[in-house]
Amino acid sequence: MMEMTRKATREGFGEEILALGKQNQDIYVVDADIAKSCKSTAFGTAYPKQHINVGIAEQNAAGVAAGLATTGKTPFVVTYAVFGSLRMCEMIRQEICYPNLNVKIACSHGGVTPANDGASHQAIEDMGVLRTIPNMTVIMPADYVSAKKLTAAAADMYGPCYIRFTRDAIPVIYDESAEFKIGKAHLVKDGSDVAIIANGDTVHLAIQAAEALAREGISAKVLDMHTIKPLDVAAVSDCIENIGKIITVEDHNILNGLGSAVCEVAAEMGKGQVKRIGIRDKFGESAPYERLLAKNGITVEDLVATAKSFDL
Repeated sequence: MMEMTRKATREGFGEEILALGKQNQDIYVVDADIAKSCKSTAFGTAYPKQHINVGIAEQNAAGVAAGLATTGKTPFVVTYAVFGSLRMCEMIRQEICYPNLNVKIACSHGGVTPANDGASHQAIEDMGVLRTIPNMTVIMPADYVSAKKLTAAAADMYGPCYIRFTRDAIPVIYDESAEFKIGKAHLVKDGSDVAIIANGDTVHLAIQAAEALAREGISAKVLDMHTIKPLDVAAVSDCIENIGKIITVEDHNILNGLGSAVCEVAAEMGKGQVKRIGIRDKFGESAPYERLLAKNGITVEDLVATAKSFDL
């Protein structure tokens, strides 16, 4: 694994969607006038006939994408996460998910990575809201490499899909040989004392926490749960059965996100302990990204302390 290079996952999306557009003329980008930030500018320049800019009109973008999907195209709606989930929510439900159309919603600025842009631009509810809508797949890649590969996987699968990317640069933790399958957790590190299940920009924190715990003789398993819907129930069940102590960590409200999804499995199994780390059910604010994470207890130190709070 590599942890020296830092790249935003939106960069991986921009490169991959450009490659996909060349391979397949049915790949379209429906842009909400924010291509520069979402890294789809190169796609629009290279393939203008496959690029539609609807302006600052996200709800219209959803309808246009739905229409394209009915003609056999594979449209990617590109905007910020807060707009591509919440502003578009009714259209996603009625026009995309209800008819089960092949629309992908690819959003930059997930979680608190918009940082100084403040609460209005920080999407902390998006994955939770969209995972409740039938037919929707919800994904957040952990780094630049997995962003490219999961974008390609989303293009290959049929059906509505929400893919969430970071604005800020985060460590590159995978090499190009890593493989990812939608709905299947990626095992980063095996362990036997505690399981840390993370997604997106928190996976590198989980890895660092596992390394710190190892130095104290505590064996931590790390899972990259890049797909929170459909959740890899088998992987979660294995952690519950064989370890029994789980920490979830996410750059998202602890309500209805990854932590809630894992808790649902534990509740149905009637066993295991789960402790959730994430945004503490409050709006963000304008501040540096790392400071916002720290204010919500999303740090390596908090992960280590939470692991130690179990009766290991």
